[in-house]
Amino acid sequence: MGQLDSLSLTEIRRDLHRYPESGWKEFRTTALLAEELDERGFDLFFGGEALDETARLGVPPADEISAARKRARRNGAPACYLDQMDGITGLVAEKRYGSAGPTVGVRIDIDALEIREASDDDHRPARLGFASEYSNTMHACGHDGHTSIGLGLARAIDEEGGFDGTLKLFFQPAEEGGRGGKPMSRSGHLDDVEYFFALHLGLGNETGTIIAGYEHPQPNAKLDVTFSGESSHAGKAPEDGRNALQALSAAIQNLYAIPRHSDGVTRINIGHVESPNPQSVVSDAATMRIEVRGGSIDLKEYMLERAERTVRHAGAMHSVDVETDRYGETTTFTADDELIDLVATAAADVPTVDRITRRQTFAASEDASYLIRRVQNSGGVATYLGIGASNVAGHHNSHFDIDETALELGVAVLAASIRSLDGD
Repeated sequence: MGQLDSLSLTEIRRDLHRYPESGWKEFRTTALLAEELDERGFDLFFGGEALDETARLGVPPADEISAARKRARRNGAPACYLDQMDGITGLVAEKRYGSAGPTVGVRIDIDALEIREASDDDHRPARLGFASEYSNTMHACGHDGHTSIGLGLARAIDEEGGFDGTLKLFFQPAEEGGRGGKPMSRSGHLDDVEYFFALHLGLGNETGTIIAGYEHPQPNAKLDVTFSGESSHAGKAPEDGRNALQALSAAIQNLYAIPRHSDGVTRINIGHVESPNPQSVVSDAATMRIEVRGGSIDLKEYMLERAERTVRHAGAMHSVDVETDRYGETTTFTADDELIDLVATAAADVPTVDRITRRQTFAASEDASYLIRRVQNSGGVATYLGIGASNVAGHHNSHFDIDETALELGVAVLAASIRSLDGD
């Protein structure tokens, strides 16, 4: 019996919450999922079989990946599944229940955020002893709950006799930052998917609320920018230096001054800045991470082009070299009427659902957009399901938590939706 087999969905969620793993480091999570799904007869695809590894974005350094794998092993990840990953997290699990029905795909994101979790008694995970054991990593967006729902869905379909079709579960790494969706969308596993669901807990909606079709997330792009100059003594010979920090500062000032566009939403933010130099040394290296968003793909590209041009010119002003690297990226999508109708009808029969909204704009960004568009471009239909969870603090907040009764509700709505597609 696997380590998760005997646990309830709430217990699974709390276990994952204690051991959160950020993007491309989700070794323990992937291995534990694989263990139970293997026992349930799913065909498993790891590493390069689960995604296009050449399309990965924002991959941490090799030493961090190695340390994360070793930590996962110490914390109970079965070695046999770790070995099959070949250093790449994420999992596609497939099971054929019948030959007449459709192929159904469900995307579940599994990564955590690199923030420190609150430790005060007002924060329930801390008070009840399941807060993160890792100092700078936390499930602050509900992906621990998503993962529990994904496993719960496999259990529900299995234990209720399956359905006349094929189920594919896409346990996607590195959603935060928009780094894992594109490579998983290029794996080939989506090519025969006829119906596709993604899901998210919370987002300001109370438990009992179902959004049948979130849509129109903001496309975004994230850039890592490196300014490379030349150091010198700041007092004795400042003129001999080429100040990377000065170039970065000029870039910041002008990035926020990029004109917004009249066609729709345009955003820019600088989330990380670093220049590790003593105060007496002219900076020879400085880095920053930029995020741009737009209300459409064209508007995102408008912001991205101007951001790249701004950092290049800031470097040129101070004779500093500039390199940019794409850290992450997302696109957008529209949910299909067919699946919105199907989810709304299925949810209406779930007793714990008390409010159904057909469509709602997704106010942030989401790299499930790549998987959704891949299915739609191949002739399938897709939607993004919202599951209210009465979160007590906003997403990406150190006090984030969810109402765990939403886990069973999410499984019930998804399972009912899939069973309604039965080939019979």
